[in-house]
Amino acid sequence: AARASLGLERIVVIPSHDPPHRPLDPSALAYHRFAMAALAIDGRPEYRVSDIELRREGPSYTALTLRDWHAAGWRPSQLVFIIGADAFAEIRTWYDYPAILDACHFALVSRPGTTVDDALTRTPELRSRIGQSIHRVEAPTADVSSTGIRERLAAGRSIEGLVPAAVARHIAAHQLYTPRGATMSAIASDNLHVQD
Repeated sequence: AARASLGLERIVVIPSHDPPHRPLDPSALAYHRFAMAALAIDGRPEYRVSDIELRREGPSYTALTLRDWHAAGWRPSQLVFIIGADAFAEIRTWYDYPAILDACHFALVSRPGTTVDDALTRTPELRSRIGQSIHRVEAPTADVSSTGIRERLAAGRSIEGLVPAAVARHIAAHQLYTPRGATMSAIASDNLHVQD
Protein backbone atom coordinates (compact mmCIF):
# COMPACT_ATOMS: atom_id res chain seq x y z
CA ALA A 1 0.00 0.00 0.00
CA ALA A 2 2.85 2.41 0.81
CA ARG A 3 4.64 1.58 -2.43
CA ALA A 4 1.52 2.24 -4.49
CA SER A 5 0.51 5.35 -2.54
CA LEU A 6 3.92 7.04 -2.69
CA GLY A 7 5.23 5.65 -5.98
CA LEU A 8 8.23 3.99 -4.36
CA GLU A 9 10.66 2.30 -6.73
CA ARG A 10 12.04 -0.26 -4.31
CA ILE A 11 11.29 -1.65 -0.85
CA VAL A 12 14.21 -2.79 1.29
CA VAL A 13 13.35 -5.13 4.17
CA ILE A 14 15.87 -4.84 7.01
CA PRO A 15 15.85 -7.51 9.73
CA SER A 16 17.10 -6.19 13.08
CA HIS A 17 20.20 -7.64 14.68
CA ASP A 18 19.26 -6.60 18.22
CA PRO A 19 15.89 -4.81 18.38
CA PRO A 20 16.13 -2.23 21.20
CA HIS A 21 12.37 -2.06 21.93
CA ARG A 22 11.80 -5.74 22.57
CA PRO A 23 13.78 -8.71 23.82
CA LEU A 24 15.59 -10.71 21.17
CA ASP A 25 14.19 -14.19 20.72
CA PRO A 26 17.15 -16.59 20.74
CA SER A 27 15.09 -19.24 18.93
CA ALA A 28 15.47 -17.30 15.66
CA LEU A 29 19.06 -16.29 15.12
CA ALA A 30 19.95 -13.50 12.71
CA TYR A 31 20.52 -15.78 9.74
CA HIS A 32 17.07 -17.35 10.22
CA ARG A 33 15.43 -13.92 10.35
CA PHE A 34 17.31 -12.89 7.19
CA ALA A 35 16.26 -16.15 5.48
CA MET A 36 12.59 -15.67 6.45
CA ALA A 37 12.62 -12.09 5.11
CA ALA A 38 14.16 -13.31 1.83
CA LEU A 39 11.59 -16.10 1.53
CA ALA A 40 8.73 -13.68 2.24
CA ILE A 41 9.64 -11.41 -0.67
CA ASP A 42 10.63 -14.11 -3.16
CA GLY A 43 9.08 -13.42 -6.57
CA ARG A 44 8.72 -9.68 -5.94
CA PRO A 45 11.48 -7.98 -7.96
CA GLU A 46 10.79 -4.55 -6.44
CA TYR A 47 11.71 -5.88 -2.97
CA ARG A 48 15.17 -6.52 -1.52
CA VAL A 49 16.50 -7.74 1.82
CA SER A 50 19.45 -5.99 3.44
CA ASP A 51 21.78 -7.32 6.11
CA ILE A 52 22.92 -3.80 7.03
CA GLU A 53 21.78 -4.17 10.65
CA LEU A 54 22.84 -7.79 10.96
CA ARG A 55 26.44 -6.80 10.19
CA ARG A 56 26.51 -4.18 12.95
CA GLU A 57 27.05 -5.13 16.58
CA GLY A 58 24.86 -3.72 19.33
CA PRO A 59 21.29 -2.45 19.26
CA SER A 60 19.69 -1.97 15.84
CA TYR A 61 18.83 1.70 16.01
CA THR A 62 17.06 3.06 12.94
CA ALA A 63 19.01 6.31 13.27
CA LEU A 64 22.31 4.44 12.81
CA THR A 65 20.95 2.53 9.83
CA LEU A 66 19.83 5.78 8.21
CA ARG A 67 23.30 7.25 8.81
CA ASP A 68 24.76 4.26 6.95
CA TRP A 69 22.40 4.94 4.03
CA HIS A 70 23.41 8.61 4.05
CA ALA A 71 27.09 7.61 4.04
CA ALA A 72 26.35 5.48 0.96
CA GLY A 73 25.12 8.61 -0.84
CA TRP A 74 21.36 8.59 -0.19
CA ARG A 75 19.74 11.90 0.75
CA PRO A 76 17.05 12.00 3.47
CA SER A 77 14.50 13.06 0.83
CA GLN A 78 15.18 9.80 -1.09
CA LEU A 79 14.48 7.50 1.86
CA VAL A 80 11.03 6.55 3.14
CA PHE A 81 10.75 4.55 6.34
CA ILE A 82 7.53 2.51 6.20
CA ILE A 83 6.13 2.04 9.68
CA GLY A 84 2.87 0.96 11.25
CA ALA A 85 0.93 3.71 12.99
CA ASP A 86 1.07 1.65 16.20
CA ALA A 87 4.90 1.71 16.20
CA PHE A 88 5.08 5.37 15.13
CA ALA A 89 2.98 6.32 18.15
CA GLU A 90 6.07 5.41 20.23
CA ILE A 91 8.60 7.39 18.16
CA ARG A 92 9.42 9.73 21.05
CA THR A 93 11.13 6.76 22.73
CA TRP A 94 13.41 6.10 19.73
CA TYR A 95 17.14 6.67 19.79
CA ASP A 96 18.09 10.09 18.39
CA TYR A 97 14.56 11.52 18.50
CA PRO A 98 13.71 14.15 17.27
CA ALA A 99 16.71 14.34 14.90
CA ILE A 100 15.65 11.04 13.29
CA LEU A 101 12.64 12.85 11.82
CA ASP A 102 14.99 14.75 9.51
CA ALA A 103 16.94 11.64 8.44
CA CYS A 104 14.21 10.34 6.11
CA HIS A 105 10.55 10.56 5.24
CA PHE A 106 8.07 8.39 7.14
CA ALA A 107 5.12 6.51 5.64
CA LEU A 108 2.60 5.84 8.41
CA VAL A 109 0.44 2.83 7.62
CA SER A 110 -2.79 2.38 9.53
CA ARG A 111 -2.90 -0.81 11.62
CA PRO A 112 -5.80 -2.71 13.19
CA GLY A 113 -6.57 -0.79 16.35
CA THR A 114 -4.37 2.21 15.46
CA THR A 115 -5.13 4.69 12.71
CA VAL A 116 -2.70 7.34 11.53
CA ASP A 117 -4.77 9.92 13.43
CA ASP A 118 -4.44 7.82 16.61
CA ALA A 119 -0.65 7.89 16.24
CA LEU A 120 -0.65 11.64 15.64
CA THR A 121 -2.83 12.21 18.69
CA ARG A 122 0.08 10.86 20.72
CA THR A 123 2.57 13.05 18.82
CA PRO A 124 0.64 16.28 18.09
CA GLU A 125 3.84 18.26 17.56
CA LEU A 126 4.40 16.26 14.35
CA ARG A 127 1.10 17.13 12.66
CA SER A 128 2.76 20.02 10.80
CA ARG A 129 4.97 17.48 8.99
CA ILE A 130 2.01 15.61 7.43
CA GLY A 131 2.28 15.76 3.66
CA GLN A 132 5.87 17.00 3.84
CA SER A 133 8.11 14.42 5.53
CA ILE A 134 5.37 12.30 7.10
CA HIS A 135 2.92 10.63 4.73
CA ARG A 136 -0.39 8.95 5.53
CA VAL A 137 -1.09 5.51 4.11
CA GLU A 138 -4.63 4.58 5.09
CA ALA A 139 -5.07 0.99 3.95
CA PRO A 140 -6.70 -2.14 5.28
CA THR A 141 -3.95 -4.19 6.87
CA ALA A 142 -4.19 -7.67 8.31
CA ASP A 143 -4.17 -8.06 12.08
CA VAL A 144 -0.81 -9.85 12.04
CA SER A 145 2.14 -9.18 14.31
CA SER A 146 5.42 -10.97 14.90
CA THR A 147 4.55 -11.21 18.59
CA GLY A 148 1.22 -12.86 17.80
CA ILE A 149 2.85 -15.33 15.42
CA ARG A 150 5.50 -16.29 17.99
CA GLU A 151 2.82 -16.75 20.64
CA ARG A 152 0.74 -18.98 18.36
CA LEU A 153 3.78 -21.11 17.51
CA ALA A 154 4.81 -21.42 21.17
CA ALA A 155 1.29 -22.63 21.96
CA GLY A 156 1.42 -25.18 19.10
CA ARG A 157 -1.27 -23.34 17.10
CA SER A 158 -1.40 -22.92 13.33
CA ILE A 159 -0.07 -19.82 11.58
CA GLU A 160 -1.91 -20.66 8.38
CA GLY A 161 -2.72 -17.50 6.44
CA LEU A 162 -0.46 -15.33 8.61
CA VAL A 163 2.87 -15.81 6.79
CA PRO A 164 3.87 -16.92 3.30
CA ALA A 165 4.03 -20.71 2.91
CA ALA A 166 7.80 -20.69 2.34
CA VAL A 167 8.32 -18.86 5.64
CA ALA A 168 6.09 -21.34 7.47
CA ARG A 169 8.10 -24.22 5.99
CA HIS A 170 11.36 -22.61 7.13
CA ILE A 171 9.97 -22.14 10.64
CA ALA A 172 8.84 -25.77 10.73
CA ALA A 173 12.09 -27.16 9.30
CA HIS A 174 14.17 -25.35 11.91
CA GLN A 175 11.64 -25.60 14.76
CA LEU A 176 11.73 -21.86 15.37
CA TYR A 177 9.60 -20.27 18.09
CA THR A 178 8.26 -23.64 19.24
CA PRO A 179 8.92 -25.80 22.25
CA ARG A 180 11.24 -28.64 21.26
CA GLY A 181 9.30 -31.72 20.23
CA ALA A 182 6.10 -29.85 19.46
CA THR A 183 3.99 -31.09 16.55
CA MET A 184 4.72 -29.04 13.46
CA SER A 185 2.13 -30.40 11.04
CA ALA A 186 -0.23 -27.44 11.37
CA ILE A 187 2.61 -25.03 10.73
CA ALA A 188 4.14 -26.69 7.69
CA SER A 189 0.99 -27.07 5.63
CA ASP A 190 1.50 -26.48 1.89
CA ASN A 191 -1.94 -24.86 1.75
CA LEU A 192 -0.92 -21.68 3.55
CA HIS A 193 -2.06 -18.44 1.98
CA VAL A 194 0.39 -15.64 1.26
CA GLN A 195 -0.45 -12.52 3.27
CA ASP A 196 0.19 -9.32 1.25
